[in-house]
Amino acid sequence: MPSWAYMILAVLTVIPFWIILPKFRLPSWCTIFSLTPFTVIPLLWVMALRDRVKIPGLER
Repeated sequence: MPSWAYMILAVLTVIPFWIILPKFRLPSWCTIFSLTPFTVIPLLWVMALRDRVKIPGLER
């Protein structure tokens, strides 16, 4: 796959996370974690369980 295709996939992944993360009261800079599968899975878990999991440093 050409490198420009990876850039397009990265942009298509980052933009939705950039919009959605503040709705879950998470900082927008966490969007960086959506670029690799090993970090997007825990990020999705944190988003899904946001009300149940206490994250130090992030107030409700």
